[in-house]
Amino acid sequence: MTRRPLVFGALLLVLFIASLDQTIVSTALPTIVGDLGGLQHLSWVVTAYLLASTVVGPLYGKLGDLYGRKRVLQIALVLFLTGSALCGAAHSMMQLIAFRAVQGLGGGGLIVVSMAIVGDIVAPRDRGRYQGMFGGVFGMSVVAGPLLGGFFVDNLSWRWIFYINLPFGAVALAVIAAAFHTQQTTERHRLDVLGTLVLAGGLSGVILYASLGGTSYPWTAPGMLAALAAGAALLALFPLVEARAAEPILPVELFRSQTFRTTSAIGFVIGFALFGSVTFIPLYLQIVKGHSPTESGLLMTPMMLGVLVTSTASGFVISRTGRYRVFPIVGTAVAGVALRLLSRLDVGTSTGTASVYMLSLGLGLGLVMQVLVLAAQNSVDYRLLGVATSGATLFRQVGGSIGVAAFGAIFTNVLGRQLERRLPPGVHAPAHASLALIHRLPPAIHALYVEAVAAALHPVFVTASAVMVVAFALAWRLRDEPLRETAAADDARPPQPRTVTAQ
Repeated sequence: MTRRPLVFGALLLVLFIASLDQTIVSTALPTIVGDLGGLQHLSWVVTAYLLASTVVGPLYGKLGDLYGRKRVLQIALVLFLTGSALCGAAHSMMQLIAFRAVQGLGGGGLIVVSMAIVGDIVAPRDRGRYQGMFGGVFGMSVVAGPLLGGFFVDNLSWRWIFYINLPFGAVALAVIAAAFHTQQTTERHRLDVLGTLVLAGGLSGVILYASLGGTSYPWTAPGMLAALAAGAALLALFPLVEARAAEPILPVELFRSQTFRTTSAIGFVIGFALFGSVTFIPLYLQIVKGHSPTESGLLMTPMMLGVLVTSTASGFVISRTGRYRVFPIVGTAVAGVALRLLSRLDVGTSTGTASVYMLSLGLGLGLVMQVLVLAAQNSVDYRLLGVATSGATLFRQVGGSIGVAAFGAIFTNVLGRQLERRLPPGVHAPAHASLALIHRLPPAIHALYVEAVAAALHPVFVTASAVMVVAFALAWRLRDEPLRETAAADDARPPQPRTVTAQ
């Protein structure tokens, strides 16, 4: 019995639960507040996980390169499961926020190291179909998160959105321990502590400003501006620090590769346009169309199917032909058209029409995401495999964080103007009202509010489609580099007993 399918199945499971936790909480937030209180700290439940997982990604990539990815993945998985158990048992909002940070410290490593391990055990020429399945699972998690979150809230308890990770994580941990074997390094390394701290500080400042500005705090609040300025200054300093480091956490030589530069830029723009705008689709389904959280999750299934189909199909084609450049070009074009179609959603749009638009977006997304990781991994030496993977993931996550903030600001501002224009004089409806409050509005006011929300979503998707044009232009700069015929580990040393035995 071959071990590779076992290891790969465990990696898919790890990726699914880690990416699931980026979206599953959103549906349960109103219920969590009702149980634990702390409404003023609500946004930190999402921000704590996002910030922690983004900041530690490059560190995990480097640690995997230095000390072996099996050990690093096991540590990350144990940390993630510990955080999940603690989140499920939290008795206050502050406890939940702290435990979400612990969960994020593990979750950030799961995504990066899982994708890097594929580079250990599968040759780039054959890696397309594996990366395609990774892309499908990632797309499924984006859609399944709100669906599962709504199901647990409606039928069990919000605590199960965290407890569900435990049995799946335990299975993955057992399979990885038994079936995935690597040679552990005994060489001493100098960890880039200064570079890690500078990068973490810079990312923290930018992500905190993007995540909390305009919601928890005004964009121009002194604290927010200070966080942004400090983050920008540290990120500007980071290349200078890395140039002097003995073993940099994100080596400057990565950026000498045109392929890595291009994939990083495309990843950032796609994260900005897609993840920043897709978060508003459930808002349309729940507020404008009046569906429950569970129903809205089910209605997003076409997007999940689109991602699964094209991600898997493109992976098999890449493995057969060895060419990948065409997929980001076509994918960004399809996604751009789909986002423009989504801008046409209004109160009268049928559910079937909305499903076709979402399917189109999923088809485009599946053609791009994992192809970028494959191209980045193939463009660097094996010793840089982990940091190349973490770098590709990092740019996408940062782009998504900034995109959510930017589109949130657009939506809030336009909605405020629409409400002021549509509602009768003396009638006030807050732009940040909860679903329960919106549903309790008088019928006449409710209809006007729904129309205002639909109108406010239009510029969000129009802007996202315009941003996607930038990704489309960048995709043409990507070159088809020959995909290596052997696993990366084989290219890194002369013939000797294999260090990776998950065959």
